[in-house]
Amino acid sequence: MNLDIRSHIINNFKGDDINILRDVIEESIKNNDEITFPGMRVFFELVWQKAYEETKNKILNILEGCVKGGD
Repeated sequence: MNLDIRSHIINNFKGDDINILRDVIEESIKNNDEITFPGMRVFFELVWQKAYEETKNKILNILEGCVKGGD
């Protein structure tokens, strides 16, 4: 069976507004459920592909601070 998880996740959220997307992300983080990791990965991929270089650098700076133990 050939499952295209990326397409399924994207199609599952088509038509959802920003509030629903925020709720999904926050609920996923709150629950710390590994089942949602593929979906969060797809969300991040979509953001990364559309982001300007300045935005990517901001994301990377935030991530670097987080993994180094900063806020």
